[in-house]
This record gives sequence, structure tokens and C-alpha cells, in this order.
Amino acid sequence: MFRRTFWFTTGVAAGVWATTKVNRKLKQLTPESLAATAANKALETGQRLKDRAVGFALDVRDNMAQREAELEEALGIHENPALAAPRRYPAIENNRSRPQYADDPTTYSYNRNEDH
Repeated sequence: MFRRTFWFTTGVAAGVWATTKVNRKLKQLTPESLAATAANKALETGQRLKDRAVGFALDVRDNMAQREAELEEALGIHENPALAAPRRYPAIENNRSRPQYADDPTTYSYNRNEDH
């Protein structure tokens, strides 16, 4: 009697284990689960690529600064050149703001937001 109970319990346990395993695999193969898995892998890959790109950019910046220092030393440049003085006049003047052109209809205003 004990032997039959043992094998019966073993069979039930194996059936429950197999059913659980099959159900988990079926849930993994649903379209929603596959889409979520693909999205997660894409995010991981994107993060790895971003990390590599940032590392590459930092390496380029460091090497660029090193090479610039080497060139400055080779050319004898040891101080920063003076910057040009800022402009004191606008690049494009709005002629309507000047009183002598206020009534002239041929002048064109460059302000694109006048009609709005």
C-alpha cells in the first residue's frame, strides 16, 4: 500500500511540475511577452551603444586636447589670442524704425511675426 501511495504522489508531483513548466513556456511565447522581451533587449543594446559612444567621445576630446597642446608647443603659441570686438551695429537694419523711411512702402520688414 505504501509503495502505491509513493508512486501515486510521485506521478502527481511530476504532472504538476510538467504542467507548470509548459504553462510558463506558453506564457513566454505569447505575442505580448515576445514584444516585451524584444523591447527590453533593444533598450539594453541602445544603452550599451550609448555608453560606448560617450566613451568614444570622451577619448576623442582628451586626445584632441592633447594634440592641440602638442601643436601649440611646437608652434610656440602659449597664450590665447585676443577676441575680436563685438559688433556695434546690427547686421540687418529695419528701415521702418528710422523716421526717414517710415512712410516708404518699398522697404521690407524682416520681422516674420508682424502678421501674427
